[in-house]
Amino acid sequence: MKIVDAKVIVCSPGRNFVTLKIVTEGGIHGLGDATLNGRELAVASYLSDHVIPLLIGRDARRVEDIWQYLYKGAYWRRGPVTMSAISAVDTALWDIKGKALNAPVYQLLGGASRDGVLVYGHASGQDIEEAVKAVSDYARLGYKAIRAQSGIPGLPSTYGVGRGKMYYEPAEKDAPSFVLARRPCSGGVARKFPFDPPAHHHASGGG
Repeated sequence: MKIVDAKVIVCSPGRNFVTLKIVTEGGIHGLGDATLNGRELAVASYLSDHVIPLLIGRDARRVEDIWQYLYKGAYWRRGPVTMSAISAVDTALWDIKGKALNAPVYQLLGGASRDGVLVYGHASGQDIEEAVKAVSDYARLGYKAIRAQSGIPGLPSTYGVGRGKMYYEPAEKDAPSFVLARRPCSGGVARKFPFDPPAHHHASGGG
């Protein structure tokens, strides 16, 4: 089952999501997530320039062999960019194997170990009163774990505080890519620096 093609897909305006698609000679394809918040395009370049050329012609069924090859075959190992790229390859190859065997991947990895998973709701508000109300709303939905976050007085927006209900990180193509950061600079003048959002995602759903 040779790999004949692979490509990197970057999408979502204002907040990039990086996906790797690997295709085999039989037409089976697998998908792997390579998103690294704040350094998405670094991973996309790493995959396109360094990893994909090494995948073409390899047997997609040799998941562990390919992982070891990509990890140990580079002089510089580890690091968030490298490991995000390898993780995407690994996930895509397991996706292919599951499809080829017509079995869910979790069955190939030893079977289910639990029937559910605890998730938390992200309750937020522009002020404390609104945040407290959001906590109550999540509790009524059955959440057993709730994270609360309030806006900061005087600021037009606060990271982690959404503009609507049930979400907190709206992706907008017109979101500012630079912020005015007060860092020591020559002459004591404030300069603009790229804004790197905190690198974390959160699950959603009832608990």
